[in-house]
Amino acid sequence: MKKGFTLLELLIVIGILAILSTTMILVINPAEMLKKARDSQRISDLNTLKTAISMYLTDVASPTIGTSTYSYSHVTSVNCGATGNASTSQAVNGNGWIPINFTSITGGAPISALPVDPNPTAYATSPYLYYAYVVGSSNTFKIFANMESTYYSYGGTGSIEDKDGGTKSSLYEVGTDLSIGTTSASCYNSAS
Repeated sequence: MKKGFTLLELLIVIGILAILSTTMILVINPAEMLKKARDSQRISDLNTLKTAISMYLTDVASPTIGTSTYSYSHVTSVNCGATGNASTSQAVNGNGWIPINFTSITGGAPISALPVDPNPTAYATSPYLYYAYVVGSSNTFKIFANMESTYYSYGGTGSIEDKDGGTKSSLYEVGTDLSIGTTSASCYNSAS
């Protein structure tokens, strides 16, 4: 008696494995999982910036956090008002895309570099992924970004864009005054 598998048995096993693999890919949706991971990074980055700016405002006697006539962004080719210099956009010494000298905080800067969007090539096409920062009166500010995944975006199961207390239901906004608008109509469609 011969031992081994027939061609038909091998084809059946390969077919079953192909069906299981396809089903798992459709159920897991790796592209959406990567988008969710980048959105988690965005949420963390914006909250880190909010904490660092709040620390700066509390610690520095005469804080300078930018001007209300500009909207700031780490992406220089997006019309968002004043934008950071690409070569120093992550600097924390006041020359970065957020014009705050975090190194003047007692004990040093709470962050080593200004964060930028984790998907840096997606700023020119929808859903326009980049961070933006605006300043209001009396040292108030707002930092905002668009979410990429359907989970965190407006209308998604875990939507945070419409639950953050901000004025724009399609953006995630953090800061001390979420009613501040932008100075440029093309910066996330004015985000106000």
